Amino acid sequence: MTILITGANGQIGRELQALQAEFPGLQYIALDRSTLDMTNASAIQRVIAETTFDACINCAAYTTVDKAEQETELAFAINAHAPGILAEACWEKGVQLIHYSSDYVYHNGINRPLLETDSSMPRSIYAHSKLEGDKRVLAAHPGALVFRTSWVYSSFGHNFVKTMLRLGQEKEVLRVVNDQIGTPTYARDIARMSLQILLSEQSGEQAGIFNYSNEGVCSWYDFARAIFDLSGIPCRVEPIPSTAYPTPAARPPYSVLDKSKFKAAFGLEIPYWRDSLVECLGLLR
Repeated sequence: MTILITGANGQIGRELQALQAEFPGLQYIALDRSTLDMTNASAIQRVIAETTFDACINCAAYTTVDKAEQETELAFAINAHAPGILAEACWEKGVQLIHYSSDYVYHNGINRPLLETDSSMPRSIYAHSKLEGDKRVLAAHPGALVFRTSWVYSSFGHNFVKTMLRLGQEKEVLRVVNDQIGTPTYARDIARMSLQILLSEQSGEQAGIFNYSNEGVCSWYDFARAIFDLSGIPCRVEPIPSTAYPTPAARPPYSVLDKSKFKAAFGLEIPYWRDSLVECLGLLR
């Protein structure tokens, strides 16, 4: 199988390429910003039309949540318009598409694990752009798989884990919010499950939106504590409310994802967040 990856230099894109040895016979066409401008509709259409591949995984995304409040047009171009164009081109070509979305789209005040059928109430430009991307992908490609995930980190790129490791070496005390609840998700787990699904018969049998994150629940404070505990870094973490750390873009106070639909559809085991964190930290040592 040949898989075309867009946004190949992002966290999930890099993890997909790192997993290639686990999946014999898998070939990649990896496109990054330098080889495919996702803000250029004609370029997307041309690449899809002229390239031979069996499935596409769209890892391209605008993820600078706070900056999106000022760069609205760019956020929507990459997170909404481009996925819709990509989906239409893949549908016309007759190939499967996987697209990744975000827990931010919910932000609905529900304090139980969130279902795909729950209301979507995005409260930031980033969240609005991701939700619009979901809608455009599924409207253009009825067979597409959209995975909504949360708190993504990796040994590649910029993320919370690597920021904490850096700051933990520089400071004796860090203050981290403890009233935003969700689940950290290792990008390698997202990449692995995506490949497992594409290489299985279920890829063509399932479509639509599926929640996917690692198992378990924690706050950002808990996450930071775990990073330091598992890394042997003596930095002390103090819990603070979100009101003490205001940001331009609103963050969901509760975004634990219910993964019952995913489990019923694909039957894949989902790793516990702390176990995956141990694996990632092992690569960063």
